[in-house]
Amino acid sequence: MRQSVASMLRGRSRPSTTRSQPRSIPSMSEPTSDRVQVTRLPERGVYDRASLDAILDEAPICHLGFVVDGKPFVIPTIHARDGDTIYLHGSPASRMLRLMKEGVSVCVTATILDGIVAARSVFHHSMNYRSAVVLGEGRLVDDEDERLRAMEMITEHVLPGRWSEARHPSEIESKGTLIVAVPIEEFSVKTRTGPPGDDQADCDLPIWAGVIPLAMTPGVPEPDPLLHDGIETARSVDRYVSREL
Repeated sequence: MRQSVASMLRGRSRPSTTRSQPRSIPSMSEPTSDRVQVTRLPERGVYDRASLDAILDEAPICHLGFVVDGKPFVIPTIHARDGDTIYLHGSPASRMLRLMKEGVSVCVTATILDGIVAARSVFHHSMNYRSAVVLGEGRLVDDEDERLRAMEMITEHVLPGRWSEARHPSEIESKGTLIVAVPIEEFSVKTRTGPPGDDQADCDLPIWAGVIPLAMTPGVPEPDPLLHDGIETARSVDRYVSREL
């Protein structure tokens, strides 16, 4: 069985709030369906839930694909995973979210870029990455308790610890937010790690080759100009910046 991507991420995965545990799904070396089977470089395909969850929990955003009137759309959005469900949020005016009232098939993808792979030949240049694809049917969340839970999960995904610090949504704000749930059923993970895959004949060329590691790093927090004097930086911000989570 292929090595779990989650095992390669120990100590560097994105911190997140406590989530309900997914139902018992065994690790798999085979895809859940033909639709999600990795066909291009299949040796990079991984099909276990631990690897999928690690990517969804670390990636700051995802991309949602869907079809409206025969035309494809792909939009970036904030997400959060809670057990076997991915939650997405947006405005009631959103084309995508209005479509969910009818229950439509969607594709959720998330990608984490880990490095630029500089090879000796242009052909073998690449990137080191971890990516996930989930196919499912979007469901509009109407239950108020589930909606509030989803809002908390999404807030905590963006900035862990912030839900307990900030004002919670008002009734008007809540009504102005639509929540969509996508079940995790069909999925696949694809990754690339390691150095360039140059042809043996090129290895003697006097050209530098290797990997430029990449990572998302927080900068120095910039206070809101309207912030009153005497208000200290929030604990969630300090922890995020220091990665003390």
